[in-house]
Amino acid sequence: MSERAFLKEALSRLGLWQAGTLPPYEALAGGVSSDIWRIDLPDGPICIKRALAKLRVEMDWRAPVDRNAYEVAWLETARRIEPDAAPEILAHDAQAGLFAMRYLDPASHVSWKEALRLGETTPAVAAEVGRRIGHIHAATAGRDDIARQFPTDEIFHAIRLEPYLEATAARHPDLREILFDLSRRTAGEKRTLVHGDVSPKNILIGPKGPIFLDAECAWYGDPAFDIAFCLNHMLLKSLWNRDFEQLFHSCFGAMAPAWLNQVDWELPAKAEARAANLLPGLFLGRVDGKSPVEYIAREADRDRVRRVARELLLHPVERLEAVLDAWKKELRR
Repeated sequence: MSERAFLKEALSRLGLWQAGTLPPYEALAGGVSSDIWRIDLPDGPICIKRALAKLRVEMDWRAPVDRNAYEVAWLETARRIEPDAAPEILAHDAQAGLFAMRYLDPASHVSWKEALRLGETTPAVAAEVGRRIGHIHAATAGRDDIARQFPTDEIFHAIRLEPYLEATAARHPDLREILFDLSRRTAGEKRTLVHGDVSPKNILIGPKGPIFLDAECAWYGDPAFDIAFCLNHMLLKSLWNRDFEQLFHSCFGAMAPAWLNQVDWELPAKAEARAANLLPGLFLGRVDGKSPVEYIAREADRDRVRRVARELLLHPVERLEAVLDAWKKELRR
């Protein structure tokens, strides 16, 4: 089926457009896991998102397309808790693995990744990212009704734990038991609703603060994964753009306590220790796992990540600040 035919059929299935001529549209950057289009309907632009069965990466990485339905459920749940933290869902077709949401104009909704690259953000924004995701965690903690909506253990393993932790063990066989243990421990924590991909590329900064996109990794499990996943980007990006190294580190230092201030489902020290243990595994996974970050291209830079990550995996710390301190020390070498 051609792209035009697919979009025309999708709009009809979603009940958004029945006319014979397809409205103007354009393909948007959908990352490695989805196709996304902007479609200009008469009453305003929308986005159509379709999950891919085979992800766009070098390795053979496949994931169930029904994750699309859980993304919708996460976005709708998040909007009930933090109304400005997720886009509005307009229609959803679970069987077809696609949904429509309100289009957010780039003129007023800036990619946080791009803002970080240009140094056009502040630690206060990072703190609000940490607060909002922590609030969603706290509001869903211990909620059996929400847990039942997200029977996604296999999906989360397929698109997060296996590619980021377990696959990395192939490059570091001496760390195999440590990395697999981190995967098992994370999988075993059933505490709150988890986004699963809290990355700057999936966060827009709008007039009313951070907006979380791309929740197709949604899972009811360990919230330490979300904060570790996002803090990991603050570490990696300080190597990506050394001109704003201090900004990235300040964002790390603002985000972590803002999230911890929301932790009421367990002792904050316990949640922080799990995040601090997990973070080095994710750090290593972004150079040697199935989804390496594209902006760390020099082998010498990858070796810097490996050096710090391996040391912290072999000698775990319990404070997120200690992970940042180890990375700062490496960058001063």
